[in-house]
Amino acid sequence: MDPIQVQGLNHWFGTGEARKQALFDVSLTVARGSLTILMGPSGSGKTTLLTLMGCLREVQDGSVRLLGTELKGADTATQEAMRRRLGFIFQAHNLHESLTARQNVLMGLQVHGRGDPARQDVAVAHLLTLLGLVDRIDYLPANLSGGQKQRVAIARALVANPDVVFADEPTAALDHDSGYLVVRMLKDLGKARGTTTVMVTHDTRILELADRIVTLEDGRIVSDTGVEKVDRKP
Repeated sequence: MDPIQVQGLNHWFGTGEARKQALFDVSLTVARGSLTILMGPSGSGKTTLLTLMGCLREVQDGSVRLLGTELKGADTATQEAMRRRLGFIFQAHNLHESLTARQNVLMGLQVHGRGDPARQDVAVAHLLTLLGLVDRIDYLPANLSGGQKQRVAIARALVANPDVVFADEPTAALDHDSGYLVVRMLKDLGKARGTTTVMVTHDTRILELADRIVTLEDGRIVSDTGVEKVDRKP
């Protein structure tokens, strides 16, 4: 079963005369293990669609099935259970300033409730090392650059091996090499573990890594390269 199935999705913001429609009859199916990029101008509905698929907004009209669960009308317990199976990467790193890089990433494991505590620290150190932070593992966020903070946030999202990763401009604070490394890692997770990634970006440097590029304008999908490039592990 495809991990994300969207059908006839509409969404509005505001009430009364200020009510404005942000998405119009959006339908989209995302294959397991794929790296799908959402593009489009500001205000096109990319982030709105991402947050609806990621169980961060209430589905108002239409259907969103995430990992086999219908999100429209889902109760709070169901939504929380779904979010524990996901990884989120946002442009704002949202790190806890009083915790070191290591401790911030450990929180990602504790929130998901996964892993043997005796092995968690090894997994965290390994991931931070892969992201080029071997000499910053025990630094507080105040002593990290913006790009280093973003890489810590990315490690926190990936450390629990989520089924689906939702990323909103994850490379915006990173230089070319670091951004490419992060997206390449997401791509490799799709091949090795079946991790599905949906990413909003304006970063044209990483488009070659995408299995699929979906473009939105004014709340509608206007272009979709399809899923022909998806390389699933046998």
